Amino acid sequence: MLHATANRLDAESVQTFDLAARGLRALNETLHALKGQPTNQTVWEIVNTKGAHAIAVGLDAPLDVTVRGTTGYYCGGMNKQATIRIDGSAGPGVAENMMSGTVIVEGDASQYAGATGRGGLLVIKGNASSRCGISMKGIDIVVHGSIGHMSAFMAQSGNLVVLGDAGDSLGDSLYEARLFVRGSVKSLGADCVEKEMRPEHHALLEDLLRRGLAEGKADPSQFRRYGSARRLYTFHVDNASSY
Repeated sequence: MLHATANRLDAESVQTFDLAARGLRALNETLHALKGQPTNQTVWEIVNTKGAHAIAVGLDAPLDVTVRGTTGYYCGGMNKQATIRIDGSAGPGVAENMMSGTVIVEGDASQYAGATGRGGLLVIKGNASSRCGISMKGIDIVVHGSIGHMSAFMAQSGNLVVLGDAGDSLGDSLYEARLFVRGSVKSLGADCVEKEMRPEHHALLEDLLRRGLAEGKADPSQFRRYGSARRLYTFHVDNASSY
């Protein structure tokens, strides 16, 4: 009886939002209204997504949001504090410009996942398409599968961890972001080079794998580290062909 009562209370504590019935504007307005407000309505489930764009964008509260189904553009964009789980695949720009919190994609992610992200954690349990982590500025991204071409282009800071392979031009024109790839890299972009894996990088990677729900799936010793050769910070005529 106690177990049944607990299950009933747990079910009642989840706020279910039917996106097809109520619409995207109403969803985001409802979630935005929780910013800075004392509330017990912190656990949300969004159903009937049907690939809609801009689901749960701009959240700024410690919410736990589960999106049931595949999403369109920019799901979880500009996230602060919230944990957003996508029970499906994500369209372009998932977690774009995220500030903090966590976004978890159970399936695959399309182009520029985590673009310009300034903080927080993005976990992609499937594969990510091209330009994953483009211009990242402090976000941590853990991809359980592989990533496409031009990933981490102009990445400034943060960490990108890839358990699979990386496509062409990895880390092109990057600054101080750290890239860890377990599989093969098709090619490195301009000014990106392989770097030594020191003990501090093994420790960092172990923590990233744990937080990225990949603990036990890979050993830090299996990864290679890539970073900036620092030749393109300022213009020099000897490096003109690399610009």
